Amino acid sequence: MKESMRESALRYHSEGKPGKIEVIPTKPYRTQKDLSLAYSPGVAEPCLDIEKDPNDAYKYTAKGNLVAVISNGTAVLGLGDIGALASKPVMEGKGLLFKIYAGIDVFDIEINEKDPEKFIEIVKSMAPTFGGINLEDIKAPECFEIEDRLKKELNIPVMHDDQHGTAIISSAGLLNALEITGKKIEEAKIVVNGAGASAISCTKLYISLGAKLENILMLDSRGVIYKGRENVNEQKSFFATDRKGVHTLEEAVKDADVFLGLSKGNVLTQDMVRSMADNPIVFALANPVPEISYEDAMAARPDVIMATGRSDYPNQINNVIGFPYIFRGALDTNATAINEEMKVAAVYAIANLAKKHVPDVVNDTYKVNTLTFGREYFIPKPVDPRLITEVSMAVAKAAMDSGVARKKIENWDAYELHLRELMGYESKLTQQLHETARKTPQRIVYAEGNHPNMLKAAAEARNEKICKPILLGNEDHIRKQADELKLNLEGIEIINLRDEAEAERRERYAKILAQKREREGFNFDEALDKMFDRNYFGMMMVETGEADAFITGVYTKYTDTITVAKEVIGIRDGFSHFGTMHILNSKKGTYFLADTLINRHPDTDTLIDIARLSADTVRFFNHTPVMAMLSYSNFGSDKEGSPVKVSKAVKYMQEQYPDLAIDGEMQVNFAMDTQLRDAKYPFTRLQGKNVNTLVFPTLSSSNTGYKLIKSMNGTEHIGPIQMGLNKPIHFTDIESSVRDIVNITAVAAIDAIVLKKQKENNK
Repeated sequence: MKESMRESALRYHSEGKPGKIEVIPTKPYRTQKDLSLAYSPGVAEPCLDIEKDPNDAYKYTAKGNLVAVISNGTAVLGLGDIGALASKPVMEGKGLLFKIYAGIDVFDIEINEKDPEKFIEIVKSMAPTFGGINLEDIKAPECFEIEDRLKKELNIPVMHDDQHGTAIISSAGLLNALEITGKKIEEAKIVVNGAGASAISCTKLYISLGAKLENILMLDSRGVIYKGRENVNEQKSFFATDRKGVHTLEEAVKDADVFLGLSKGNVLTQDMVRSMADNPIVFALANPVPEISYEDAMAARPDVIMATGRSDYPNQINNVIGFPYIFRGALDTNATAINEEMKVAAVYAIANLAKKHVPDVVNDTYKVNTLTFGREYFIPKPVDPRLITEVSMAVAKAAMDSGVARKKIENWDAYELHLRELMGYESKLTQQLHETARKTPQRIVYAEGNHPNMLKAAAEARNEKICKPILLGNEDHIRKQADELKLNLEGIEIINLRDEAEAERRERYAKILAQKREREGFNFDEALDKMFDRNYFGMMMVETGEADAFITGVYTKYTDTITVAKEVIGIRDGFSHFGTMHILNSKKGTYFLADTLINRHPDTDTLIDIARLSADTVRFFNHTPVMAMLSYSNFGSDKEGSPVKVSKAVKYMQEQYPDLAIDGEMQVNFAMDTQLRDAKYPFTRLQGKNVNTLVFPTLSSSNTGYKLIKSMNGTEHIGPIQMGLNKPIHFTDIESSVRDIVNITAVAAIDAIVLKKQKENNK
């Protein structure tokens, strides 16, 4: 029987460790010395410095990355006043979103106090703990007074997200929707159904963006708010209209350009939508049931531009697009407030992001290839990895420009990279690879030019100026595919290797290959046949110097490609084998794993070649190799089977390369735990060193280990990287994402650059 939403939700929150968040130490704590520094007596030193200069709290404590999510439970989601304790799952959820989207730590705090004055005093008393305060689910009108007072009386950012989060996201959406319809915000007639904290904040922000107060009608549960109406609070009275004869929603929306709903479900009818102006903009944001369903609105007016608060329809107004990144920018500048300038900066950053090319990770998440700026997409998706850089940087700049920043950001490129690294979207290594490749773009051939991921990777590599792409495949098919994916192929060469126009080149390649391998049974006719194969043809382009590097693998079995590479390119002098390596970037550091693709059951000689190639490759990436050759036993504890061949390989490497930090055979836990290894095996050549290179005894173990680590969150991977062929031939696999292929492209380009320099130096 299918599990109900209630059952799923309760199981989700209760399974394992109850709740959704925890505190994790960020400093070493295993030794007595660690503990003496973490607490007494060492902790006294930062305490004394902070006593002298309170700003040192940002230097020595987690304050600068710590936000309080605070509620009294009086207006929880769509549940109303359910009390402080009952609001805790929501506040924990908000903490989870802060962490996963912006790397911000959170303490959720539920305060059992409804009196605004007392609530304010409680929050003020705990403010020294935090770098910022996110007020959540506090009912109107008390929330206005609470936020206003705390903003005035505290010197850290304070934001009531229910008010400003929806305002910022919907403002970005409104600017883009108006642009699509060709309307101007200062001329737009706007109807706001709802007069709570969120509706009031949204409307005020619209006004700051150019909307005219006289063009706005706001309604509460009693209808249109008009001048002279009794029992209207101060916040609502600001929007009271002097327009005559307009009291109901039906009367208000007639000829309106924009409807903003922050009220309750099913209050806007199809007839009301039909009565609106041309190209009406309807933001029906009541959740989970909007003021009018997406289907009903579309059926009523095909020209409607629609947004809801739901993820199952286009254009979701979701606060998570804003609040994590707004606080990120505020915290990173040690801002004293989140002011109007910072909110407006966030609006424009979000609006502009929707107009940019949508990255592959977003399309993949939503199982589409067609997200482009327009009626169905004018608000960025919450999973867009660019939000953290675009919004956080805009907010940080606004904080500095408006004078509320206590910390200046000088190097914006470095800050952007820091944000990407923070969320695991990019490492310094990846950035360096791309920058190096960009300096001298190489001609890179992509074997499977008609594969969507290859095609998108080639376009992205072209856009990032990493290389000059060449696609192999049927041109008509590739261009049709590109049109469906909405990709621009300008500057990308397409070669149909089977076309008659390529007959001369096929024959020329066949002659070269036949002559090269004539003593291995190759003849011209056989070689000519092979030139209709994309791997043979593409590798011959590299062999003849008509291209600089070749990338293949998303269709072809790697076992077949290995054979072609050996025949066409050949293995480097001094080696009898070649292999591949994967680079894994994690919070613990950068690790190089070999051989992850080529050699299934390496013997001792093969392991020696893999170790030698691995050492060269690690140096290629500007790291000093510290190598562990792995097995299921440690240092001769098993005298039979695979440990013996590993032990022999280690002995050879240590004799021939005495300056290389390499040892084994050893189990992986001893390789990775320096203290454990050094204590039990003090004789190793790895004494006191952190291993960064792992050579596995079989392909099964290396591939399994690599994929196990890859599947864990927070680990970036690059590879497979070819080691040992004469020229830059690099492999992907059927699981490779667009970003994987782009990263391999950068590696292939650098490989080609280094090879050219070596040839020049040898002349």
